[in-house]
Amino acid sequence: MTVIEFSKIILKTTLTFITLLILTRMLGKKQLSELTFFNYITGVTIGSLAANTIINTSSQYLNEMIKLIWWILLTIFVTLISLKSSRVRVLLEGEPIMVIKNGKIVEEALKSTKINLDDLSMLLRSKDIFSITEVDYAILESNGELSILKKQENQKNSKPSLYAY
Repeated sequence: MTVIEFSKIILKTTLTFITLLILTRMLGKKQLSELTFFNYITGVTIGSLAANTIINTSSQYLNEMIKLIWWILLTIFVTLISLKSSRVRVLLEGEPIMVIKNGKIVEEALKSTKINLDDLSMLLRSKDIFSITEVDYAILESNGELSILKKQENQKNSKPSLYAY
């Protein structure tokens, strides 16, 4: 490897890093636990495009950067549209679905979310709930988390509260 080739690699990597840093700041902040499937796939794609920009020596660097920047701009555009339109937001992120109602499992909801009883039990156990009989309502949020309202007699205090993890 020549000094010129080495310098090109360092320059490409540095420019890609700075571009990615600026563009991800533009995307906004969202905790990992709040990521929807769309956000996750977008993040993976951005990482792949950035890696291709650095690694790919057969194509022009500018073309790879254009792909990366365009993908992030499309993501920002879709995010802005979903903030303005509830229909687009539901299309991209989905809707919360009640999987336990009045202490009973909603079978149709489990089928539509493709969650089986073992998965539901695991989600409940991760919140220290070992019996469905303790739960009044459980809602599967669009990011895959489960929000739980325990039955009044199973709550530590007299006020009902919504637990999310």
